[in-house]
Amino acid sequence: MHQIRWGIIGCGNVTEVKSGPAFNKVEGSELVAVMRRDAAKARDYARRHGIRAWYSNADDLIHDPEVNAIYIATPPSSHAGYAIRSLEQGKITYVEKPMAASYRECVMMHQTSVRTGVPLYVAYYRRFLPYFNQVKELLNSEQLGKLLFVKVDFHIPPRKEDYQAGNLPWRVVPEIAGAGYFYDLASHQLDLFDWFFGLVREISGSSYNRRGLYQAEDTVIAHITYESGLPLAGSWCFAADESQNIDLIRVFGSEATLEFSTFAFTPVRLISKTGITEFLPPNPENIQYWFIKNMVEELQGMRPVQANSEQAKRTNWIMDKILNRL
Repeated sequence: MHQIRWGIIGCGNVTEVKSGPAFNKVEGSELVAVMRRDAAKARDYARRHGIRAWYSNADDLIHDPEVNAIYIATPPSSHAGYAIRSLEQGKITYVEKPMAASYRECVMMHQTSVRTGVPLYVAYYRRFLPYFNQVKELLNSEQLGKLLFVKVDFHIPPRKEDYQAGNLPWRVVPEIAGAGYFYDLASHQLDLFDWFFGLVREISGSSYNRRGLYQAEDTVIAHITYESGLPLAGSWCFAADESQNIDLIRVFGSEATLEFSTFAFTPVRLISKTGITEFLPPNPENIQYWFIKNMVEELQGMRPVQANSEQAKRTNWIMDKILNRL
């Protein structure tokens, strides 16, 4: 496939800088159409970004003959429906994370991709960022010695919109998001751990609503053991005081400790008896650029197609196990 001509379903905030512009920055890739249910906003987005077609109905975009690849940037509750329809039409499909609102829906999406032979990608773009490639390189080196255990601490205060009981953000409405902020944010971390540490052997978890600001969970505790025997303990709180704000992952080895963040992009720190070494690789202007570039190059035949829906559905499986939904 020489030219990848993209259409976006759901051209909201996430597509303004994080992803949308990157489609036109990669050779052999072009953003040609967008869709949003609000026609005025769809038209405005197309005008501002120089896109020639816009729609207010997703099926019109899916059936546009000029579009051969579709990026679904809507809330998770609609991912499965849009993705399955896109795949059935033979359109390469790229879905925002998490892959869907439940593991069951992820399985349906992946099975459709396998049956139709059409690639299905999920936006776990952190695997392609220089920052996390640096982490991976250090984990694969011998500098940490034998990996002993992993500790995840992610505690953030409520956002101001979390206090708006009559107008809550969709990310804390389980019917739309699948769960709460855990589904939205921890999914990135759990995908990285799949890449860093391999398959999971055992999972246990508990979830709580401690502040009562919304219906979804605001605190999650989990224990994971990977097939290598490596244990991981994690705590996530989305209702913490500002003084408790922390975004920290620590990998403890027999010779050194590795520290890094997921969202804050604090320096990667290798701590050993000889001292502390810090690394801070830069991020691209459009955070999904390296993922999109790799995806396009796969589709153009520069390397084998390795669409990541198999990996992505594992992340939903882990989250649903932690939340005791499976």
